[in-house]
Amino acid sequence: MSTMAKPSKRIFATLFFSIFVTVTGVGIVVPLLPVYAHDLGANGFYIALIFGAFSISRTIFIPLFGKLSDTKGRKPFIVTGLFAYAALSMIFIFATNVESLIALRFIQGVASAMIMPVVQAYIGDITPVMREGTTMGIFNSSLFVGLSIGPCLGGLINDYFGLSFAFASMGIFAFVGFMLSFLFLPPVRFEKSTVHSTPPMEYKKLIKDRGLIGMCYFRFAYTTCIGVIWGFLPVFADTQFSLSSSSIGILMVLGVAVSGTLQTPMGMIADKINRKMMVTAGGLFTGYALLSFESAEGFSDLFLSNIYFGIGGGVAMAPLMAMSIRKGNDTQSMGSVMSLLTMAHSLGMVAGALMAGLMLDMLLLRQSFFISGMFMLSGVVVFFFCTFKEPNPEK
Repeated sequence: MSTMAKPSKRIFATLFFSIFVTVTGVGIVVPLLPVYAHDLGANGFYIALIFGAFSISRTIFIPLFGKLSDTKGRKPFIVTGLFAYAALSMIFIFATNVESLIALRFIQGVASAMIMPVVQAYIGDITPVMREGTTMGIFNSSLFVGLSIGPCLGGLINDYFGLSFAFASMGIFAFVGFMLSFLFLPPVRFEKSTVHSTPPMEYKKLIKDRGLIGMCYFRFAYTTCIGVIWGFLPVFADTQFSLSSSSIGILMVLGVAVSGTLQTPMGMIADKINRKMMVTAGGLFTGYALLSFESAEGFSDLFLSNIYFGIGGGVAMAPLMAMSIRKGNDTQSMGSVMSLLTMAHSLGMVAGALMAGLMLDMLLLRQSFFISGMFMLSGVVVFFFCTFKEPNPEK
């Protein structure tokens, strides 16, 4: 089995730690934003706009930056996005009204569109054949661990130093990521993305690719479930079971932590067995987890449901991203492929939050878990039939 060359290992390490510190920084602040917005006088609709503005702008700009990175190189977009994240984090400190928060989150979404799909495309560029699962599994752990650590740090920082210091911490973390990428990523002329044997495939052809359609729909369904859990599990736990804040915090971190722990071993397994079957199994487990939320009767049931959800994501995500790397290489459009998957992710988060919000207003929040679970199962069906004829990696 081939291994990474030394320069590729350095690039991977740089991207891994850049994303880890940036995601950790974002995780510090995001759970605190609703409270901050409420203190500024925001009602539920405006709080939803604060989060929605980020996803909307990110979704709009992801295709542009992904496509450009396939021809102009990855580094310029990564370092620009990370620097913008750092600068915006400091500006948050001076936001004095809800409108400014919405505007800042919109611009932050543009910066995010420069970072994640382009970084994932860069990882795809340097990944050896038949190491896609292992590589993406290790890389995904930087995201999941950062998302686990960030909220815990955010609570401690806010309790001891205040919200302004939490915003400053997000900026400092993002600036560290910027410096790592600026100093240690090689110049664009050495990137694989700037040398193509054939031109990158156009979006109008990519969106007709059955295999890619299946992968994107699965990702959309999965993140719709995440949107439901992250957006409204705290409300469900509080109103239905009167759980303490610490218990709710444990539940919110649990699923992410389990998924993060499983990313690397599942990625290694994905390089040895059928990846489509792994994604299908992970999706079925995720669907079961959502259905089990509806019948929960207390903390222990919610605890187990979150573990099931974490296992489902842990089993499915590394092989799914390994398949996307193969698709990016086959089409010479790694940035565009990763952008479409990231768009599916963003749209899923919005759809999940909107769906749960409507169910909450209709006093049927418990049923939102059932509906999202069924939607996840539809994602499994679409993925299975769309990728049925996709070739399996050669052993």
